[in-house]
Amino acid sequence: MQKLTSQSEWIARAQTVLPAGGFGNFDPGIIISHGQGSRVWDEDGTEYVDYLIGSGPMLLGHGHPEVMEAVLEQLPKGMTFFANNSKGIELAEAIVTAVPCCEQVRFVASGGEADMYAIRLARAYTGRNKILKFEGGYHGMSAEAQMSLAPEARVNFPQAVPDSAGIPQGVADQMLIAPYNDLSAVEALLAEHSDIAAIIVEPLQRIIPPEPGYLQGLRDLCTKHHVLLIFDEIVTGFRLAFGGAQERYGVVPDICTMGKIIGGGFPLAALGASAEIMMHFDKSIVGAEKWLMQLGTLSGNPIAAAAGLKTMEILGRAGNYERLRETGKTLQDMQSTALSKAGIPHQICGDETLFDIYFTDAHCRDYRSAHHDDPGRNTLYNKTLRSHGVFKSPGKLYASLAITQEDLELTQNAVMQAVQAICAT
Repeated sequence: MQKLTSQSEWIARAQTVLPAGGFGNFDPGIIISHGQGSRVWDEDGTEYVDYLIGSGPMLLGHGHPEVMEAVLEQLPKGMTFFANNSKGIELAEAIVTAVPCCEQVRFVASGGEADMYAIRLARAYTGRNKILKFEGGYHGMSAEAQMSLAPEARVNFPQAVPDSAGIPQGVADQMLIAPYNDLSAVEALLAEHSDIAAIIVEPLQRIIPPEPGYLQGLRDLCTKHHVLLIFDEIVTGFRLAFGGAQERYGVVPDICTMGKIIGGGFPLAALGASAEIMMHFDKSIVGAEKWLMQLGTLSGNPIAAAAGLKTMEILGRAGNYERLRETGKTLQDMQSTALSKAGIPHQICGDETLFDIYFTDAHCRDYRSAHHDDPGRNTLYNKTLRSHGVFKSPGKLYASLAITQEDLELTQNAVMQAVQAICAT
C-alpha cells in the first residue's frame, strides 16, 4: 500500500470510510500525527502548542516519561483480562483515598458510560424514576444525557428537548430541565415532583462556574427532599484539585463520576459513592430485583489503570496544582489584556485550569446567557490562533502541566495576531 503523507490525502481517505469524515469528536479538517510534551503535529508536520490535550486527559502532556514507563512495565504482563487485576484494585484504592464521596468505585470504559450508570444507580437506590439535569449540561451520549444539552429551541422549563434522533418520548418524560445557577428553579421542581431520583450536575458546567453558595444549595435541597446529588466530575476530577470539584468547592455529592485523567490517556472511567449506595452492584446483598447489572469488556483495564495510577501519583506531588493554576491564570490574563486594550467586549469564563472566552458584555451564568454576541468573532479568533500554532477547541482551553515559558510566548504572539484579525474586520 502506498504510504500517504499529506494531510489532504488522509482527509480524503477519512471521508470515504467515516461519516462526516471524522470520529464525531473534533474538526475532521486536521489529522494529528503525534504528540510529545506540550506539542502536537499534524500529518503535514505543522507543530502546535496543545491546549486541547485530548479533551482533557493529557494533564501531564503527551508521552510523559514516568507514565510511559508504567505502561511499558505492564504491557508484557498482559493487556486485558476481563477479570480483576492488581493495577485496577490499586487505582480504586487511590481514588477512594482522594475523592470525598467515594467509599467504593466501579470501573467502566468511558465517561458517558459512567454517567449512564450513575443515573441508573440513583434510580435503583431511590426507587424513583425522574432525573433533574441542567440545560447545557453535558453528561455523555446516553438518551437521558442527550436531553437539552444544546437545544436550539428555547422552550419553557422543565420541558426536555432531545438533542439527537432516535430517542423515545418516554425518555423525555422522565427528565426535568432547569437553568444552571438558579436554586429557586430547582427548589420549585423538587417541591412539585416527589418522584425525582437524582440531580445530575457538572460542578463547573462546561466552563460556567457555580455562583457562590450554589453547589451547597443543591446539596441542601437534595438532603431536604431525599434526592441523590450526582456530580459529573469526568472533566473536573483531578483537574480542579486532587480531590476534584468536591475538594475545590467543599461540597460532597452522593455519587460522582470520573474519567479522562484517571486513565492517564487510556480509555477508563469510574463512578463512586458510599458502600450503601454501591451495594446495588452486589446481587448477593440487594437481591435480583434491586441489582444493577454492569459489565464491560475493558472495565478496569490494567494498562489504563497503570497509566492512571502514575498520573495520579505525579499530580499529588507538592506544587503541581499551584503551577497548573499559575499557567492558566497567565493564559487568561494575556488574552483578557489584549482584548481589553483593543476595546473588544469579552468575558473570561471558567476556572484557571479550564476556561475560554465569550465575546459579550453579559455575565455568563447559564446556558442561555453564555453565548457570543457575534459568533463570527469567536470563529475568526480560534482560526487565527490555530494558523499561528495554537491548537484548542472552539469553546475550551485546557491548561496543562507540560506548558513551558516558550509555549506561553508563542501563545502570546498568536493571541496578538487573533486580536488584530478581529480589529481588522
